[in-house]
Amino acid sequence: MARTAKKRHGGGGGPKQPQRPAPTTDPATTGENIRAVFVPNPPPQDRPVRVYADGIFDLFHFGHARALEQAKKLFPNTYLLVGCCNDEITHSLKGKTVMTEAERYESLRHCKWVDEVIPDAPWVVTKEFIDKHKIDFVAHDALPYADASGAGNDVYEFVKKIGKFMETKRTDGVSTSDLIMRILKDYNQYIMRNLARGYTRKDLGVSYVKEKQLQVNMKINMFRETVKAHQEKLQTVAKTAGMRQEEWVVNADRWVAGFLEKFEERCHIMETAIKFRIQEKLRRQPIKGMEDLVSEPKRKKGKEKEKHAFTLSFPT
Repeated sequence: MARTAKKRHGGGGGPKQPQRPAPTTDPATTGENIRAVFVPNPPPQDRPVRVYADGIFDLFHFGHARALEQAKKLFPNTYLLVGCCNDEITHSLKGKTVMTEAERYESLRHCKWVDEVIPDAPWVVTKEFIDKHKIDFVAHDALPYADASGAGNDVYEFVKKIGKFMETKRTDGVSTSDLIMRILKDYNQYIMRNLARGYTRKDLGVSYVKEKQLQVNMKINMFRETVKAHQEKLQTVAKTAGMRQEEWVVNADRWVAGFLEKFEERCHIMETAIKFRIQEKLRRQPIKGMEDLVSEPKRKKGKEKEKHAFTLSFPT
């Protein structure tokens, strides 16, 4: 059975070293289930081993990174070349990508396991390509992948035959297709989120009716969340009140004693402050009395002068 090109590239796990016996086929299997086991050539000892890994690497994720990590760690001294197919060949053989070829190339350049990125990588690894880039081994998972001719041949069949194939393991549970499916599953939520962040319906490819419908749903969901938050708050308050009642029964005497102690302390402080103010006021009062005693004779003398002057003005 021919495999489609849609399963071209996968993620990684831990590296798996191939078996050492000579190339054979399993006699227990026949037809389309026949699987050849190829033994890799010995690696060079006097220089870094040039390992090549290829893929589409759309929405670069940790499954991709793990596969590249495995390829990088196949040998103690590895120079990892990573080929990435361009948009034209990818869209024709696998389908539309989320990221452009330039974005996918740049993502690979920022992966710490990658030593060199080869843009416009071929879909099928050929002898000419291996010779051009001086590739010692090609690293990929062992599943057969259909070549561009559609004949159902494994694109790594040639590499396996010449002893340059090294197997890596896929990472289960993560792939570009899985990530896209997650987005599609919660499509309305992501549309509502981006509308709330200022994107227009034209930016998101949404009709006017769909936009209004989503906005209404968004307000309903916000109202539900508010009601839910209030309900949880009330439940927390009720639960806390029950706990407080139990704490009060157990610790009532201690709390009352502590309150009275604090109350007495505050009363003592207040009493001291009042006494101080009264004493200050009493100290100031005698001084004021002396001023009254000094000013009183002056007022009497002034009145006597006024009386004498009045008498002189009207003689009898």
